[in-house]
Amino acid sequence: MMASRQINVKRALGLANAFNFLHSCATSCLLPFLTLYFRQLGLAPEMTGVVMGAKHLVSLAWRPLASLMARFYDKRRAVIIGSVACSAAVALILLLFPPVDPRAQSSTCGNVSRPVVPANATRGAVTWQLPVGGGNSTLARSRRSEADFLVMDVQHQLFFLVLITVCVWELVAAPLDWTADDGLYDYLDFADASDHYSSTGAWPLLGAACGAAGAGLLVSRLDCVLSGRTHRSAAHFFCYAGVSALALPLAAVLPLRLNKERGKALLKAARLVRGSRRALLCAVTAALAGMACSAMDDFLLWQMQDHGSTELHMGACLGAAWLSQAAFPLLAGRVSRLLTPAKVLPLAAAVLASQCFYYSFLWGAWTALPAQLLGCFGRGALWWAVRAQGDDVATPGAERSVKMLYEALSRDLGGALGSFAGGFVVRRCGLAWLFRGVAATLAVWCVCLPLLQWNSPRQHRINYSRLLAADGSDASDTDSEQERDWLDRAMADDRRENKNHGRRRRD
Repeated sequence: MMASRQINVKRALGLANAFNFLHSCATSCLLPFLTLYFRQLGLAPEMTGVVMGAKHLVSLAWRPLASLMARFYDKRRAVIIGSVACSAAVALILLLFPPVDPRAQSSTCGNVSRPVVPANATRGAVTWQLPVGGGNSTLARSRRSEADFLVMDVQHQLFFLVLITVCVWELVAAPLDWTADDGLYDYLDFADASDHYSSTGAWPLLGAACGAAGAGLLVSRLDCVLSGRTHRSAAHFFCYAGVSALALPLAAVLPLRLNKERGKALLKAARLVRGSRRALLCAVTAALAGMACSAMDDFLLWQMQDHGSTELHMGACLGAAWLSQAAFPLLAGRVSRLLTPAKVLPLAAAVLASQCFYYSFLWGAWTALPAQLLGCFGRGALWWAVRAQGDDVATPGAERSVKMLYEALSRDLGGALGSFAGGFVVRRCGLAWLFRGVAATLAVWCVCLPLLQWNSPRQHRINYSRLLAADGSDASDTDSEQERDWLDRAMADDRRENKNHGRRRRD
């Protein structure tokens, strides 16, 4: 208790909010515009989709493992500082790669940009000369197959260089979010102030809105070519590196604390979700929403650019979407009085479907803005419903773990599938049909989800406060036995309440 009194909770929350704001601001200066930069380099849609999908897969596999290792070795601060610094440095490597057609890039200033691979670039700079003379025929065949692999056109050379760089970038950037988040929660929990943790959720959205709108405004006011052959889109990378540098001092003083008792939290969360049919339906909805959002995020700016939008219009629309999403907590109280989270879930997915369908019919520079303002009732409402249903199935202390599991399913697994599929759909059918296909998929799920929920048993939130206040003399030694004991007591308590309610109704 003495240690908790010495902790300044307001100062800790202020530092964490400032860091989250700057880090999110830096990320949104570049990441939403990254696929647009790939288009200017000359990558095809399916190549862009593969690069972004690989980025999500690296994050899916590496983020939980890196967070666990940082906790195990007690190196959270070193991981956070290294991630901020190294991610800014690795991202700048993408500026070293020349475009497939420099003339197409230099003539692009925000209007329609469709770089075409020039005819003289069908073969790359890598050429090999094999012997026809004597020697072992098997060795000659192996060398010939190796040469055929290395000889590729300029576009594919660029694709592999970008793919490798983006994967390395994600390796150094992915550990930051969960590592900093875990450290802050453990710090607040040690100070008996974990209830203040929820107040940090709006700051990343506000930082993202400022970063996207500010970077879009800055880039739109620059000349097409900054110096030499450097296109003005390179300013996004410089903004990302500059704002990341501002976040470094805050990373050095972030409030962190180690709690090794939470080591297997994700595995426990997976068991809890697997044991509830409604939680599984929520997980499927989160994954489908992640696929839809990934496809929209990857190719919406392409669609806007084809209809005359510049970085100014794009940044303003992105900023409006994040501000709208951040505003949903102000309406959550009224929504919860009218609708349960289970009913909000299909309605939010329906709003996402309507957004996607609207994007397929853009006709001007600002026409995407009205749909972006629906982010409050789309992504904002959907994630509120996902968190609420996650709280219903979680045991005490596991709420964050269930939320992180849903986040990984949506942002990483669903994001990877959406990027992969989106790139190939754009290649085969075009941008408009990508958004219509995503809208149709979400619309079908919006119809199926209520029916599946109706056939699933209702999940009643267990009142654990009475269990925690009860005598713990018969508690078991292991975590798994303790959880089963809690659940047995809670189920028995719930059955008694239902019987008493039934008797009162008969009386």
